[in-house]
This record gives sequence, C-alpha cells and structure tokens, in this order.
Amino acid sequence: MRRVDMDASVPPRTGPVSDVVDGADAGTAMFSSAPEALIGVREGIVRIANDRARALATPDPLEGRPVAVLLPDWWPEASDAPTVATLCPDGGRPLTVEVRAAPAPGGFFVLSLRAMTMDGAEVAEAARREAEAKYQTLVEQIPAVVYIDVEGRGTTYVSPQVERILGLTPEQYCEGGMEAWLDRLHPDDRDRIEREYEAFVDGEGGDLSDFRICRPDGRVVWIRDRAVTVRDDEGHVVLEHGVMFDITELKEAEAEIAHLAYHDRLTGLANRGLFEETLDLAIHRANRNDQAVAVLFLDLDNFKLVNDSLGHHAGDLLLAELADRLRTCSRETDVVARQGGDEFLMLLADLERGTDPETGEDLAVQSAELVAGRIAELLDAPFDLGGTEFFARGSVGISLYPRDALDGETLLKNADSAMYRAKRFEPGGHVFFMGGGDDAMSRLSFATRLRRAVEHEDWVLHYQPVVDLADGRMVGAEALVRWQDVGGGIVAPGEFIPVAEELGLIEAIGEWVLDEMAHRQRAWSDAGLTLDVSFNLSPRQLWAPHLAEKVLATLHGAGVEPQTIVVEITESIAMADPDRTQKILTELRAWGVQLALDDFGTGYSSLARLKHMPVDVLKIDREFVRNVDKDVRLAGMVRAMIQVAQSLDMVPLAEGVETEGEYVFLRSNGCRLAQGFWFSHPVPVDEIPELAAQSSLIPGGGGSRYGSR
Repeated sequence: MRRVDMDASVPPRTGPVSDVVDGADAGTAMFSSAPEALIGVREGIVRIANDRARALATPDPLEGRPVAVLLPDWWPEASDAPTVATLCPDGGRPLTVEVRAAPAPGGFFVLSLRAMTMDGAEVAEAARREAEAKYQTLVEQIPAVVYIDVEGRGTTYVSPQVERILGLTPEQYCEGGMEAWLDRLHPDDRDRIEREYEAFVDGEGGDLSDFRICRPDGRVVWIRDRAVTVRDDEGHVVLEHGVMFDITELKEAEAEIAHLAYHDRLTGLANRGLFEETLDLAIHRANRNDQAVAVLFLDLDNFKLVNDSLGHHAGDLLLAELADRLRTCSRETDVVARQGGDEFLMLLADLERGTDPETGEDLAVQSAELVAGRIAELLDAPFDLGGTEFFARGSVGISLYPRDALDGETLLKNADSAMYRAKRFEPGGHVFFMGGGDDAMSRLSFATRLRRAVEHEDWVLHYQPVVDLADGRMVGAEALVRWQDVGGGIVAPGEFIPVAEELGLIEAIGEWVLDEMAHRQRAWSDAGLTLDVSFNLSPRQLWAPHLAEKVLATLHGAGVEPQTIVVEITESIAMADPDRTQKILTELRAWGVQLALDDFGTGYSSLARLKHMPVDVLKIDREFVRNVDKDVRLAGMVRAMIQVAQSLDMVPLAEGVETEGEYVFLRSNGCRLAQGFWFSHPVPVDEIPELAAQSSLIPGGGGSRYGSR
C-alpha cells in the first residue's frame, strides 16, 4: 500500500466522497447534508466537518484539530479499501471507526468515518489482521532477513530481503530444508556451524557464531544469526523465529583493521610486531624439532639518495617494488617484514641443522647465504621510479638460532649488529653475526665519537698518486679523507663514511675536504708543484642546491684554478637521476672544473646516457682490474671499457692496480692513467712532493714505491 502525505498533490478521484467538495457553495451544502460523517483535512489539520462527524466525535468544533490527535493510529493513505482506526474524541470514549480517504481539489483530503459495531470475535480478528499488517510492514522494512521455521514443516516464512542479501527468492530459500541450508554455508564454516546448531536445538548452546553463506552468484556473505525458540512441554523445539543480519561490511572493516595492526601500510608486508610473534613461534618449533632459524636484516645503502634527488614519492615507489621482489625470494613458510624506513626483515624458519657431508659447511648457514645471494641478485635489476631508473644496493646482516641467540629479541639485535657491520666493511654484501662485545653499545659509542669528530674537524687528508702509464710519472693525486680518532688512531673512510651518510654528517665532512684540498693545492702551486687533484662528491653534496657556486667560491677563496681540480662522482649516483646529474656536471664543466666518473662498470650506465655526460676521466673500478691479466672474461671487459672511454674522448683511468701483470696488461691495451698499491699507497700530504719529484713510480723503473703493503 503506497503512503502519501496529507498535503500531497494527488489527482482527484471521482465518487460519492469527493463529490461533496466539488464546487464552492454547492459543495459546502453537499458536505453538510451528506449522510456520512465527513471531515475535510488539509496540511494535517481539520478544516471542515459536518454535523454527523461532530456527533460521532464530540459536540465541540472539530475545525483546527490535528488529524493525528483525532485518529492517532490511522496512517494517512489514499485507498479504495476501508481501514480500521480509533477515533479519540475530547473527553469521550475511544470509538472504533471505519475510515475511507480520498483526495479532493485545493489540497484537501476528505475522510469518511463510520462507527463499527462488532462482536468480540470480530474485534479480535480485526485487531489480529491489523497487527499482522503492521508486523509485516516492519519486518519487510528492516535491513535483515526474518524467518520462521516450524518443526516438521521447514521454513514457513522468510522476508523478501533474502533475495537482496543472499541472492535467493523466498521460494528458493524455503526449498530443500536443513540440508540445503548447510550446503549454502562456506566449506570452512560448515562443520562448526552444524555442531553449534545441534547444541542450540538441544538447549546446550547460545547463539551461533558468525558464518559465511555462498550466494548463487559466487559472492560470499558474512551472516550473524540471532534466533529464539518455542518448545513444547518436553523441551523439544516446535518453532524457531530468527533474524539474519548481513555483516559483510563489518567483517571486512575488522579484517582491514587487523591487517593494518600487523602489516605495513605502504608495502603490505608484515610489520615488526607480526614478525616478532612469528619469530617466537618459529623458535619454539625449532627447539621442539631440533631445527634452526635465521633472521636476515636488510638495509638499503643508498636510499637517502632517492629521497634527496627524486623526492619521497619516488622513495615510496622503491620500497613498494623492493617489497614485491623480496616476496619472490622467500618460501611460503618464511616471513618478510618491513622494519621501518628502508629496513626489511626476513625470517627463515624450519631450517635443517647439521653439516653438509660434502662441503663440511653448516646447513643453516648455507640456506641463509643462498637467500642473501638472491636478495643481492634482485637488487641488480634497476627500479623504475616514475620513469627514472635507479640501481639500489643493500647490506644484509644474518643471525642464527641456536648458534647466535636462544630468543627472538637477541636474534633480532644480533642481525641488526651484523647489518651495520656489513654497511661498514662490506657495503652491498652480507655478514653473519660475530660474537664478542656489545655491538649495540659499540655502534652508539662510534656514532657519538663521529659526531664529536665533525664538531672538532678531526680529519686529515691522505693522497694517492695518479700515474701516467706511458712513463710512470705522477700527474695527479686523489684526496682521501681519514679520521684521526682521539681514542682509536686513524680510521679508514670505509668504516665511517657509511655511518656519516646514515647520520646526515657527510655534507659537513665533504665541505671540510673541499676547503682543505683547495688550500693544499694552492700551497703546492706556490711551491712550483703542478698536479691535478681530485676529490669525491657524496650524493648529498651532488644534490645540494647551488653546488657549482659553492665549489667555485671555495676554489676562488683559496686562489686555485678550477682547471687543476677533478670532481669525482660514482657511476651509480650519476645514473640515479641522469638528467639532473648532466645539468649539474655541465654547470661545473662550464667553469673549467674537470670531471671523473668513478667506479665505472658497477652502475649500469647506458652508452646513450654516457655519451652526453660532460666527463673527462672514466675510472675503471678495481673489481674489473684485479687479476685482469689472468681472467680472460675480465680482460675482454676491460678492453671494451678502455675503448668506450677513448671513443667518447675520455681518459681511461684504472683503479686498484696491485701487480706487475695488471700494469702490463693495462699499458699494452691503451689505458692511459692508473692508481693503486703497485705504484703507491695513499700517503700523508708531506710525502707528495717527494713522490712527484720521482722520474717514475713504476717499481724497477727508476723510482720507488711508497707505503707498505
């Protein structure tokens, strides 16, 4: 039955009720003389009533009274069928009346009232029908499925919402009985719900727990079922009346909240909390089954470069893609987690203990090293950061249960310590935890001393000669910073530079190196010593605003010609953002500064990019130079690198030359410059003039090699 408002604009109906208000005076006369009790209503207020209506209701005027007060249980509706309502006169006894309603012109509703005379049975039946109608109206409006099950007859009623919620018509739902209902349950819930329902029927259990129903269209719906039973004198269920609520959205929200509580929002990996819980379970299982557990702690070595050069959005892209790659190198029983920032954890559970009979190596160590190798391989491929290729490098620390620790907290702490050791001594590689000393306190002490060194400028420059391979003369030198640690002597850059980068101290160190080198170059020049001096730019320095202006200001302040200075950047840094790098290097080159691409061969340069770089010197990384005279594959690669440099009008310079065989190979294949222990170790500043005065630094060629191996 369609509901309408009392003042709704409804097309007038023809008939005896509406005829009484058609016209004006004539209509009023017909209204007054009608044999029915009539009330004219507009906007919910009685506007006109005839004498029969007043006699039926009250002798007082009805005009102006709200119809909701006069007929409180009558719902405004237009219908040809009469409805039963209670008429409540002022101070009078309520009267059961039959109401007919019809719209009329002018926004009126005309109500025809007739007093009903019924015996008790008729009144009860009318009340029952009215109650049923109201109940059905309520049931069919709530967003849930209402059902009635009768013992021996199955489901005798189910509300129409069953089609929207469960995808079944009421007729389909009522078919098949209990077995059909069980078949609709999700397979993972069926046994549990069947047991709970049997307990419920036996009076031994409460409400059913939440369950899933599989709709005919394949969708799965979460249901919460609440029911009451009517039992006979012996306690048997004769009727069950229940309501099924669709709680799918609630369950999805709960699952999302639970996922966020135990997973990283950016990568979708497990978070530290879930990792620790799973690690504890893995250790208990390993203890019971005499197995091993490995924890791998991965930290990206050059992640700050991404954020500094490409922005945090690019950093997020890198972390998300790395997470996807890490998933591929783990087993289903392993757990990959994001510790935070650019740090990741991997749990290798249920590892076999013992010794490999062929190699004699620890089986758990072999498994961990295998995964660490996979991690290194997946980092070899470039990351696409919004159109920019970036090559990431990561250091891995590894600790093992029960070898290194017997609990999860210590195992994580040891893996963290091993990771920092890898960053200091083997960047890009992996290191197993080595006992002896409190590594966490050692790192804290190291970082504190390093901060103090930056504040006090406890640095010193050593210089490694660059030699012309044609005659062995020293033609340049590379400035290399050393830390004069008050408590520990000279600290090599490989130990403190990664930590300085991590702590954000590298820029201050780089500024000191540039200033000290510039003043030393001026002193050598004043003494008549002509050398090209090179120094390395850190990633933070390269991406700093106004780099060229800062470098030129320092050189001019010291009175140094830019043409005698060589700025070195590593290939991996240059290729992180080639377009931006090219712009910065072009600006430096315009002022006369020479440029060198360091560690060539490790950063995946493309020739298309390289040919546009304003580079003067191409430095071949020591990894390709070592044993180049003995390794055919290395020899071919180095020859190709020398030819690339020559074809691009760059000077090839080989790093890390340590043997006569390497020197001979490089010289015979056209490499022009070299540096390495074969010629000289890095030496203090006061030894450079004596080295430069030598006719040759080639051993046995008239000169002498400085520094002990």
